[in-house]
Amino acid sequence: MTSYQILAVNPGSTSTKISVYKDEACIYKDNIHHCNKELNKFVDINSQLDFRKSLILKFLRANDIPVKQISVVVGRGGFLKPLSSGTYIVNDKMCEDLRCPTRNHASNLGGLIAKSIADDFDIPSYVVDPVAVNETQPLGKVSGLKGFERFTLFHCLNSKAVGRKAAKHFKKRYDEINLVIAHMGGGISVSAHQNGVTIDATCGLLGEGSFSTERAGTLGQSSMLDLCFNSGKTRDELEKLLVGQGGLVSYLGTNNCLEVEKMIQRGNKEAELYYNAMAYQVAKDIAALSSVMKGKVDAICLTGGISYSKMFIDWIIERIEFLAPVLVYPGEFEQEALTLGALRVLKGEIEAKIYKG
Repeated sequence: MTSYQILAVNPGSTSTKISVYKDEACIYKDNIHHCNKELNKFVDINSQLDFRKSLILKFLRANDIPVKQISVVVGRGGFLKPLSSGTYIVNDKMCEDLRCPTRNHASNLGGLIAKSIADDFDIPSYVVDPVAVNETQPLGKVSGLKGFERFTLFHCLNSKAVGRKAAKHFKKRYDEINLVIAHMGGGISVSAHQNGVTIDATCGLLGEGSFSTERAGTLGQSSMLDLCFNSGKTRDELEKLLVGQGGLVSYLGTNNCLEVEKMIQRGNKEAELYYNAMAYQVAKDIAALSSVMKGKVDAICLTGGISYSKMFIDWIIERIEFLAPVLVYPGEFEQEALTLGALRVLKGEIEAKIYKG
């Protein structure tokens, strides 16, 4: 029986996660942190490619992993043109779009690094369930104002991975069940998965849905107009306010849920109000997305870093457990999801898709 070694690369804003799997078993992993002094040398994210690639190759040498034994390199997918979920070959068109993306983000380096390493050793390179996956049904794309399409952006890689775990729980395939999945971390997104297709979702980045630890979530139109025309801030300043300085940061001065819970334990009623309000908004999004599947929901899945908080999870569950069974998957499973997406191709279970832009 053929065995495969898979190198998975997941660039973040200040770190690069690396793992090597032998089939489904992780045999090496690391999370390389990059300090501001290192990153400030580069004019933009794309110019960090060789720097991060060299660190990955150094990791392989340090662990005596010959690259010639690697079967495939898989990277986190970035802000490409909208596409369906799946495992994609990193081709020239994809690289072109990752170098000139719809949004600058560290995930854009995933496919570029994967292809650069893979090409050096004449092996395949893939990305799996990129950030840009958009399977929203036509009804869900109507915004309410002609000329503006409603935009969804969710934590696809981890949400799909959790969807497959939930399907396994029910001894079914992912494309045989209906799920509502809430990913809760620095950003929060909720998505409706109907028979393996994400037919609707909130937008976890400059869109709509619950506020998070550091993102503002949905703001009313009047509030947005005031921000745009009366705050005196530039577009870039407003974006940083909404994405990095919103949510719990704006209310309590921290994005650390453990600190917020300590505040609550010390009797801080304001902290309790805002933390509970975040759970309240997530619960509303879950209920709303249950309705797009007409209530035919096999399970509701809660995942992401905030899912480690029993206090927060309990507040959500008490509001939505009447809808469907609730499954909790704390943390994230991105390295595993990247690996399994590549492995399904290597084993011939699925065909790798071609990105056309």
